[in-house]
Amino acid sequence: MSIPLKSQKEIEAIAVAGRILAKILKAVSREAKAGTKLSQLNKLAYQLTKKEGAEPAFLGYKPNGASKPFGASICASVNEVVVHGFPSDYKLQSGDVLKIDFGVEYKKFFADAAVTLGIGAISQEAKRLIKITRLALKKAVNQAKPGNHLEDLGWIIQKTSQSNGLKVIKSLTGHGVGLELHEDPTIYNFGRKGGGIELKPGMVLAIEPMFAIGTEKIIQRPDESWATADDSLSAHFEHTVAITERGCKILTIDN
Repeated sequence: MSIPLKSQKEIEAIAVAGRILAKILKAVSREAKAGTKLSQLNKLAYQLTKKEGAEPAFLGYKPNGASKPFGASICASVNEVVVHGFPSDYKLQSGDVLKIDFGVEYKKFFADAAVTLGIGAISQEAKRLIKITRLALKKAVNQAKPGNHLEDLGWIIQKTSQSNGLKVIKSLTGHGVGLELHEDPTIYNFGRKGGGIELKPGMVLAIEPMFAIGTEKIIQRPDESWATADDSLSAHFEHTVAITERGCKILTIDN
């Protein structure tokens, strides 16, 4: 496996895309409330991306396992849908758990991030699911430093899910990112501590834990989204990060 190492200049360029992404994702998240159509969120993301002089990286992209290119700017996945949900005219309802996954291309550099939002009054179970999945991302980011290994990320994600009685979605993964939307390596959300390749400065990774309440098994629906096999709630968080000499730098933050 050949993992492209990015130069400092390239990492800075990816960070520009990441800041644009974070700014837009924050704006779109603010509009995600009961009564709002998923298609409205998609339209807003597209308009804001174009306003920044960037391109929505998912629009027209054909992911692995898909029969056709994706036809929207964001993935909007509700409740049991984990990823690749199409932003339809479905109106969000109080109690929904919404995952927004979003990618930006800016001057030929790519960044990718995702967030899970509770809509209106959500259950305590849903609140806990969101909290623990966000925590797993934070812990994995802390493992992403020179000298550690790729499977350390999956190991801490899996450990976080298991110690909190949640299921990790093993068949969906993170990935390298930066010069393309998806690059090597594949980042599994499980692993053996100390396993896999050594992490080195210049690696840019999209780390994305995905948890469910009921099962790790997923099924692909006719619209090509992936949902939990038992229809239980799922959550998904993602950051694009760079491995640097000084540790891990999150690139998809608005600062």
